[in-house]
Amino acid sequence: MKRSILVTLILSLILVLAACGGDDNSSTTDNDGDNSTEETESTSSSEETTFNEIEIQASNFELDLSETTVTAGEEVKLSLTNVEGMHGISIDELDVSVEGDGEAVFTPEEPGEYTIYCNIPCGQGHSDMVAKLIVQ
Repeated sequence: MKRSILVTLILSLILVLAACGGDDNSSTTDNDGDNSTEETESTSSSEETTFNEIEIQASNFELDLSETTVTAGEEVKLSLTNVEGMHGISIDELDVSVEGDGEAVFTPEEPGEYTIYCNIPCGQGHSDMVAKLIVQ
């Protein structure tokens, strides 16, 4: 009796492990297939519309971007990720504001230089958290 229970438990364990292994392989295959599909969709989307993407990472008293350039009249997606501390970013003249992790989409119409700055008071080095957006 004990032997049959032991054999049943071992077979069950083998089936569970085999099932987990099978899911990992199929997930990898599915992800590879999905990635190539996403790349194709991204490529075709990029060809249809011009889109500028700016990604900024903020840590205590520093933005990882000092200057970036975009084209006037083209849509811009601005993303903020907080690596350390709680920060936000604003561009006053373009009515852009992101508080915490997030994004904003806007279209700058007028060429010029605009200041991107941290809009959440975060400590002594807060005023150093600036970057320049150049619209051409």
